[in-house]
Formats: sequence, structure tokens, C-alpha cells
Amino acid sequence: MSASGGTRAIVAALAANLAIAVAKFVAYLFSGSSSMLAESVHSLADSGNQGLLLLGGKKAQREETPQHPFGYGRERYIYAFLVSIVLFTVGGMFAIYEGFAKIKDPHEIEHWYWPVGVLVFAILAESFSFRTAIKESNEIRGTLTWIQFVRRAKAPELPVVLLEDLGALVGLVLALGGVGLALLTGDGVWDGIGTLCIGVLLIIIAIILAAETKSLLLGEAAGAEEVEKIKAALVDGHTVTGVIHMRTLHLGPEELLVAAKIAVRHDDTATQVANAIDAAEARIREAVPIARVIYLEPDIYDAAAHEAGKA
Repeated sequence: MSASGGTRAIVAALAANLAIAVAKFVAYLFSGSSSMLAESVHSLADSGNQGLLLLGGKKAQREETPQHPFGYGRERYIYAFLVSIVLFTVGGMFAIYEGFAKIKDPHEIEHWYWPVGVLVFAILAESFSFRTAIKESNEIRGTLTWIQFVRRAKAPELPVVLLEDLGALVGLVLALGGVGLALLTGDGVWDGIGTLCIGVLLIIIAIILAAETKSLLLGEAAGAEEVEKIKAALVDGHTVTGVIHMRTLHLGPEELLVAAKIAVRHDDTATQVANAIDAAEARIREAVPIARVIYLEPDIYDAAAHEAGKA
């Protein structure tokens, strides 16, 4: 996985979540808090998710084969989609089940200092993980807003870790609120309500991740800025006089397919056209380095046929 894949952010999140999961589960055993149980399962699910992202990045590095001539770059999208499924089922649905069970049969929280202390520790650890993800994202985010970055990023790992860490921090605040209200009122129902809110939050995040990853799995084009760079690189003003039409497709986060029909002069020789195509491919790769698979079809541009959609 490349640096832009956010390996440091994934490893930081994995280390934080494993430590937090153990601490939360210990707190649950001593306190009986359903919020702590839901949060420990949430952190365990997040740890598994980071493992899936690392595994997807490793598998995506395999060389192309005759059966998969464009390589395995999309493995990263598949494993990111699996993350959304794990988050929905193991995290969200379990928390909702546990929340309803606690509301139906509430009991007082014991040894309150365990859940409160662990939640404060978890907030600090998740903040460190979240800070790492933000720092790595800022290196490639440019002028995009955070919402635009999550929606447009072609590498799924950083958006996944960002949303997971954000959800974890909000979930910890909800858990702290549920435990705090249960302690203040002496009514364990509040602990169950906090657990229920955590489940709803995780399901919302899982749905967002699934929707964004589905778009990547279906196949997304290059960004508008990259498309313009490719078009500008194609035309040399001599042999290649214009772009009749062009399609781009991400074969993976760092691999782009470019297919274009280019206009050439009617009196150019085959050698001139072939040399022009080679030069155009070199210009494209210089302008957009991730454009690794390029197919160019020369044609005599006919304005009338183009307008009629036959070119």
C-alpha cells in the first residue's frame, strides 16, 4: 500500500483500538455497564476493520495475471466495503440489541470508577488516532472540504479510518453520558439508552461507508482536474489536433485507465500517427503519473459525424 493509502493512520488506529477494547471489556466485567460492553465490541470490530484494510492493501499489490490483466488494485475497495458490513453487524446491530436488553432489564452500575476511567483513557487514545488520520489526510486533501475529501477520495483507507475514529469519539461521549446519567439518577435505563444511541451512530457511519465504497467498486472516473490535465496532454497541435471523446476509470486508488479517440490530420502517415500516439502517452504519464493503462484510437475528425454521435 502506498503512503497515500494511510498505512500509518491504520496502524495507529489498530494499536489504539486493541488497547481500548481490552480496557473497555475489563471495565464491563467490573461494572456491568451495557455501554461498556457495546463499546468494547465496537473497538474490537474496529480493530478487525483495520486488519481488513491492511490485508486489502497487501493483496492489492499482487502482479497482474492472465485472468486479471489489470491487476488487483480494486481489492482495497472490496475490503473497505467489508469494513462497512462488519461495522453495521458486529458494531451497530449488537449495540442496539444490547441497548434494548438493558432498557428492558436495567440494573445499577457497579464500581463506577472503572467505566469512567476507561472512557476517559479511550477518549485520549482515540484522539491520538484521529489526529494521525487528520494529519495524513491533510497531506493529500488539498483545498477539499472534509465532506468532499470523504466523497471524492479514491484511496478508501483514510476516509474509513477518519469516519471510524470520529464515530468512536462520538460513541465514547455517548457512553460517558449514558454511564454518567445512570450514576446520577440511579437508573440503569440511561446506560441502555446510551448503548442504543451508539448502535444507531455506528449503523449511520456503516451506511455512509457502504455507499461511498460501492461507488468505487462500480468504477469511478478520474477527478475533473486530472481529466483536464489528460486532455491538455493529449493534444500537441500538430499531429493530434483534438480529443473526440475520452473515458477514464480507476483500476485502483493509484492506477488509472485512459481510453480516448483522438483527432489526427487526414494526410498524416501511419508512422507520424504512431509516433504522435507514443508522445501523447508519455505526456499523459508525465502530467498524471497514475495513468498507467492508456489506449488511444486515432481517427479523422468529422464535425458533422461527431454532432450526430457517430464519431
